[in-house]
Amino acid sequence: MTTPSAQLPTPASRPEASAPLRADSVADSAGGLTFDIDLALRDPADWNAALVLRLRGDAEGADEVRLPLSPAGERRVRAVLPSTVALPEGRWDVYVAVGDERPRRLAPGLNDLRSLVDRRPGPSLSPLAVCIPYTTKHGNLSLRSWLRAPHAEAGELRVADGTLTGRGRLYRVERPVAWLSGAVVRARLRRDPSVAHEVPVTADCADFDFSLAYADLAAHWDGGQDVWDLWLARADEADENEKADDGRAAEAAAEAAPADRPPAARVRIARILDDVVDKKPVFAYPALSLSTDRGTVRVTPYYTADNDLSVRVEGA
Repeated sequence: MTTPSAQLPTPASRPEASAPLRADSVADSAGGLTFDIDLALRDPADWNAALVLRLRGDAEGADEVRLPLSPAGERRVRAVLPSTVALPEGRWDVYVAVGDERPRRLAPGLNDLRSLVDRRPGPSLSPLAVCIPYTTKHGNLSLRSWLRAPHAEAGELRVADGTLTGRGRLYRVERPVAWLSGAVVRARLRRDPSVAHEVPVTADCADFDFSLAYADLAAHWDGGQDVWDLWLARADEADENEKADDGRAAEAAAEAAPADRPPAARVRIARILDDVVDKKPVFAYPALSLSTDRGTVRVTPYYTADNDLSVRVEGA
């Protein structure tokens, strides 16, 4: 009597196939990510599988990154996203693809992101790449990536006596002391980018401090809601500022610039060097009421959906 040879079950034939596949994520101190998935090898001698990252909103699928999956123990495979692989900024949905099968969406498992907390990147002139795994509202695994050069990381913020006092650190410039010499924090009115208010910064090497009086922003309020986006601007940025209609135009020009062009003269102040993918509901700051010629307003600093720092002015 011949006994059939034992075969490892394929993902589709396993009893738990209907359950979502989960990926455990571990971050390293450099910002890289390792993903471990419980997945049986169909045939170790002919293994063809990958972790697939797809940029959300890219209908044509041009922005897709495939990371090879390799055995990492019994019924377990691993993929690595090194810190040297800089994903374009955005949200990336995570799939697993085995052979010719249709890629399957992954659910999050255990996340160990402790290495991302209070991360202090080393000196470099390459764009600062940040990638944080998170759970979507549908329970799927996705990644939020940022790619900034230079980058102004927001630190401690304090609200007192009608003033927002902030501290930050400048990354990815060759000479931060020279870059920050004479620099300002510019609050730009989102509904009318031609309106801006500047305050000087006090610099200490790559660190900077600023104080922004709320009354200067509230003076422009004319009803409804105003949002002021905060930028760190180099002293010689004034001339370049006249050439751009708004901050987004300046960002686009900087991204399209050749590699040998000097660093951008203006950079959005943001907080991305930690393990919190969405700062807005986590970092809450007190609102302050001010009286203006048009009524009482409430002024509140907050982080946007992209974790950029802004100030909101609205009727009380």
